[in-house]
Amino acid sequence: MIEPKFFCDVLNKQGLSFYTGVPDSLLKSFCAYITDNSDEGKHVITGNEGSAIGLSVGHYLGTNSPGVVYMQNSGLGNAINPLLSLADKSVYSVPMLLIIGWRGQPNIKDEPQHFKQGKVTCKLLESIDLPYEILSSQKSNAKQQVEKLVRIMKKESKPVALLVQKGTFEGYKLEKKEADSCNLSREEAIQVIVDAASNNDVFVSTTGKASRELYEYREEKGKSHKNDFLTVSSMGHASQIALGLSLAQKNKKIYCLDGDGALLMHAGSMATIGAQKPENFIHILLNNNVHDSVGAQDITNISVDYLKLALSFNYFKALMVSNKCELVKQMKKIKLEKGPIFLQVMINTMSRKDLGRPSQDIKQAKIKFMKFLKR
Repeated sequence: MIEPKFFCDVLNKQGLSFYTGVPDSLLKSFCAYITDNSDEGKHVITGNEGSAIGLSVGHYLGTNSPGVVYMQNSGLGNAINPLLSLADKSVYSVPMLLIIGWRGQPNIKDEPQHFKQGKVTCKLLESIDLPYEILSSQKSNAKQQVEKLVRIMKKESKPVALLVQKGTFEGYKLEKKEADSCNLSREEAIQVIVDAASNNDVFVSTTGKASRELYEYREEKGKSHKNDFLTVSSMGHASQIALGLSLAQKNKKIYCLDGDGALLMHAGSMATIGAQKPENFIHILLNNNVHDSVGAQDITNISVDYLKLALSFNYFKALMVSNKCELVKQMKKIKLEKGPIFLQVMINTMSRKDLGRPSQDIKQAKIKFMKFLKR
């Protein structure tokens, strides 16, 4: 394994000192190190990966210095458009170095939602003519790979990439972390919300720990998972899945358990929800201001007034709670009211270290979910 400091020193010697992107679990130590050690304005966490590409383009135009863009390989979908229609050599020809966490790498154990993406990652980079190297865990080799890619990047004025495998970086713990001011955990909040719902209600949970905690609570209670659709991938799209369900299943109450990072990634989806005015839609934001599942990196903008945002997008009502007692009271009220309703639940960053992952076959889970909807 290589130390994040060593890797960043190598990048800095190549003139690469501006970092932007969306945190990833395989890049957790790298992201934590640049969070703690980058100069002000030199590290920007963006709402989505495409935005990071655009930000890096702007940085290059203003400084004539290429930027570093990091992401999980699942985020390549968000990045493809600006990579091809903006930064590509055939358009504006903008150099940058992409650092991509390789989830679902063939022959490496991972979650099922990463299998397809991992299998096609190399082919995808090749198809868009983006030179890449698989980052070595040996210092000397890693240094040579960076130097090789930087030469190509500068000579051809185009994006290049490093693929990062699991276990490439040594551990580094984020230092700049403020103490939690909220005493409500996400897991506790989900339990209150589920307990308040009826047996006919539907849940769509966002990517990450929210889906894992929902699954485990059903298991703990000995309940079926038929009411739940776990959005185990496609970060930021849970609310639109829930909207589609609410329009198709008007006799059921649809709860969307969303995360702040996921919501900001595709915040425009709220406008679609408001425009459709689904009366059976309850949008619950579990907000702890961090990307909790990938190392507790700060969200791009922790000062967003989500209540005003929801109301500006024509949600019928927007509310906020910050403790269990308030949540219990609001759940009793909003489940009887017409939507779309937006409820922001302020939570802390605490989660169980022994939190498991869903063991169900996701295709079978989909079938059971659809059978429940047909009843």
